[in-house]
Amino acid sequence: MPDYDILIRGGTIYDGSGGAPFQADVAIHGGKIAAVGDLKDASAAQIITADGLAVAPGFINMLSWSTESLIEDGRSQSEIRQGVTLEVMGEGSSMGPLTEEMKDTSPGGFMRQGDIRYDIEWTTLGEYLDYLERRGVAPNIASFVGYGTLRVYAVGYDDRRPTPAEREQMKTLLRQAMEEGAVGLSTALIYPPEFYSTTEELVELARVVAEYDGLYISHLRSEGSAFLEALDEFFTIVREAGVRGEIYHLKAAGRSNWHKMETAIARIETARAEGLPITADMYTYPFSGTGLDASLPPWAHEGGHNALVERLKDPETRARIKAEIVQPADQWENMYAENWADRIMVAGFKTERLKPLTGKTLAEVAAERGTSPEETLMDLIVEDNSRVFTMYFSMSEDNLRRQAALPWVSFCSDAGSQAPEGVFLKSNPHPRAYGSFARVLAKYVRDERLIPLEEAVRRLTSFPAANLKIEGRGWLKPGYAADVAIFDPDKVQDYATPQQPHQYSTGMVYVLVNGVPVLYDGEHTGATPGRVVRGPGWRRNA
Repeated sequence: MPDYDILIRGGTIYDGSGGAPFQADVAIHGGKIAAVGDLKDASAAQIITADGLAVAPGFINMLSWSTESLIEDGRSQSEIRQGVTLEVMGEGSSMGPLTEEMKDTSPGGFMRQGDIRYDIEWTTLGEYLDYLERRGVAPNIASFVGYGTLRVYAVGYDDRRPTPAEREQMKTLLRQAMEEGAVGLSTALIYPPEFYSTTEELVELARVVAEYDGLYISHLRSEGSAFLEALDEFFTIVREAGVRGEIYHLKAAGRSNWHKMETAIARIETARAEGLPITADMYTYPFSGTGLDASLPPWAHEGGHNALVERLKDPETRARIKAEIVQPADQWENMYAENWADRIMVAGFKTERLKPLTGKTLAEVAAERGTSPEETLMDLIVEDNSRVFTMYFSMSEDNLRRQAALPWVSFCSDAGSQAPEGVFLKSNPHPRAYGSFARVLAKYVRDERLIPLEEAVRRLTSFPAANLKIEGRGWLKPGYAADVAIFDPDKVQDYATPQQPHQYSTGMVYVLVNGVPVLYDGEHTGATPGRVVRGPGWRRNA
C-alpha cells in the first residue's frame, strides 16, 4: 500500500505564513495535508511533479458573486484557473433566509433571474449552501448573511425604521443564519433598502454577530463624496458593537475623491493601532461593476424594482430624477455625476433586443438613439426591466497600488465564476471574474514588485481564513485541508478586458480542493469536491 494518496514533489513551498519560501514535498492523505518536508522515500498513489513551480494553499475569494453561476456550472472555471478554492458569497444580499414572497423570480422579484434560470429549492441560507454542495461544486463555499435580505424579509422595501418587532425578527433570523454556518453579517449600504438603515440599527444587529465571533463586513454607505464620513460610521459600528469588521472592496470612487484615500488609510491604521479589529479587501481593477440603477437617487427605489420602473415612466418624477443625477450629491453616492456618460459602460442586459448594446458606453448608446445620456439611462432600465449590469470607470490606479501594498488588505473578485461558453457568453462580466487573483500575482508581485510573493500568498490564504475564523484552511501544514494551488510565478497572467472579458488567466498548473485535483496540467478535471465551509457560530452550536 502506498504511504499517501498524493505526493507533490519538488516545488517551492509558500505555506501561507508569509515567511520565506522553501523547497519541500507535500503529502496528502484523506483530503488533508499529511506531511510537508523531505519525503523522497515516501510513496503515493499519485505523484505531482512541481519542479520550478510555487506550491501554496488555495486562494480565498473574500467577495464572490457565484451564487447563481455555480448553479449553472459547478466547475467554477474562471476562479479555479486562478487558484481560488474557497468562494465567500453574500455581499449585502444573500440567498437566504427567504419568505415565499421573496422567492418570486420575476423581473421585480427579490430572486429575479436573468440568463441563468433555476428552481429555488431552499428557504434558509444554510439550506442554499447544502443545495450547492449536493449539486456538486469544484470550490469550497461559504457565505455571509446579507442585511439587505434580512430587511426585505422583515420590513420590505419601505424607507422607514423597523418596528421593535421587526428588529427582533431580524435578530432572530440573523442568529439562525449564524448557527447554520454564516461567517458573519454583510451590508451594502449604498443600495436601497439598506441605504434606509440607521447606524443605531446596524449596531444592534452587529452585536448579535459579535455573540458568535462572526465578522461584520460592509460596502460602505459611500465610496465617493461622503467616503470619509461613511468610514467613520463603519468605525462606530465596529466599536459600539464590539465586533470584528472588514471593509468590502476598499476604494475612493470618482476623480474628485481620489485624494481621500491617503486620509482613509491613515484613519484605518490609527484605529487598528488603537486595537480596533479592522481589515479590508480589494479587487485589482480601476473600475467597478454594479447596476445602472445605482446612478439613481435612493428615494426613487423605495418599494422595490417595480416601483422604480413606474417612477421612471412618470414624466414628472422622471424630470425630478434627471435633475438630481446631474448634480453632485453629499447625501447619496451619485455615480452618474461622478463619472458621466463616457465613463459608464453597459455590460449586461436580460432582454435579447438590447444585448447588442453590450460593451458600449452610455454616451455611445445615447448618441445612437439621439437622446440625452440621462434619458437613455432611464430608458434602458425600463426597457430591460432590470438593474442593467454596468461598469463605472471611477478609480485611480495609483490608489490601487497603494492599497495592494497594505498588510491588512486581502483580495476578492466581486464577481461570479464564469466560463467562455454557453449562457455566460450572453453578457459581459467585469474582467475581475477572470483575472482578479492572477492580476495580484502578475501585476503587483512579478511585474511591479509591490508585494513579495510570500506576502501576497499570505494575504490570499491564511490572512482571510483568520479573519473569517475558519479553522483548518489557509495553510500548508499537517492536519489542514488539502486545498492547494500550484502555479508558475513567471507565467501567471490575466488577459480579460472590459471589451473582451471572457478570457481565462494562465499560469495555474494544478489546483486541489479537499485533496482532489480539479485542475490538472492546466485543464479542469470536472471534479466537484467542494464543501460548505461554516463560520464560528456553527462550531459553537454543533
